[in-house]
Amino acid sequence: MKDIKNYTLEELTEALKDKGFPKFSGQQTFNWLYKKKVEAFTQMSDISRECREFLKKNFYVSGLKLLKKEVSCDGTEKFLFGLDDKNTIESVLIPKKNRNTLCISTQVGCKFKCAFCASGRDGLIRNLLASEVVGQYLGVSKLITPRKITNIVFMGIGEPLDNFSNILKTIEILIESKGIYFTKKRICISTCGLIPQINKLSDLNLGVMLSVSLHAANDETRSRLMPINKKYSLKDLMKAARDFSRGRRHAVTFEYALIEGLNSSLRDAAELAKLLRGMPFKVNLIPLNCSFAGFSPPKPEEANAFKDELIRRHIFCTLRQPRGQDIDAACGQLRAKHKHKND
Repeated sequence: MKDIKNYTLEELTEALKDKGFPKFSGQQTFNWLYKKKVEAFTQMSDISRECREFLKKNFYVSGLKLLKKEVSCDGTEKFLFGLDDKNTIESVLIPKKNRNTLCISTQVGCKFKCAFCASGRDGLIRNLLASEVVGQYLGVSKLITPRKITNIVFMGIGEPLDNFSNILKTIEILIESKGIYFTKKRICISTCGLIPQINKLSDLNLGVMLSVSLHAANDETRSRLMPINKKYSLKDLMKAARDFSRGRRHAVTFEYALIEGLNSSLRDAAELAKLLRGMPFKVNLIPLNCSFAGFSPPKPEEANAFKDELIRRHIFCTLRQPRGQDIDAACGQLRAKHKHKND
């Protein structure tokens, strides 16, 4: 039996066509799964009985198991989902005015071991399948009804571009007009800086946004925080980001976690402004969510001074407040707590 949610519309249509079913059978099935959110093939009433029987015998409809949900005093919601192999992943819903942004995980664990992130504490266990990635969107959508998810960021546990093929398949499923039909420009892929994959994504020109985890404006500090920088330097990363943004308006966002005593001084702000000069971009400044691995967020006045210095140097930036601190909303924290509790 195969998980039908691992199939794009094109793949499902071809699979059914190979068994003699008409092309529209794939479109009808896709519509039932993603528009009407029906999970039983027997309820797909406008599909022929023969096709329904074939689907029932050869496919199953997967779903994630909600293990825990926590709601922060600031409205942030965190969901811990269980997978079929007993691993766990997290999704975070961040409400803000008329926007509900869903932060989605792409891997179980992470191999890139950024110094201030809990996701890579136990290394990479495996990539998520497309069904498990899109399943987070479907699962959270159902749990928050009648509210709607307006934005998606692949910015949870794992490095999205390290699971490239499954993320591309997930996006194809999300944007398909016969199904969910999510707006491309409201989808953002985050990366720690995998340059070959950024270049591939640029060549594909999918219309989605890119977020680059920067966190430092020089190689020495960034390599300390993010070991991937030893392989792909800032100079090369900035070139890849410039190439991706060419012809696109604000297609690249740089995420910059402010860490006390490491990257949050006025000198660091000046260095960051110099690095980003001349690019169509925006910068999200985010004080570190909590103290972790010896790192701490700067005092509010220091964070505000950093932002003001960037603005003075004509850098478009926003200072975001950490969300969900009371529910361990930073990447990997709830999963790590659950895992070590059950070990």
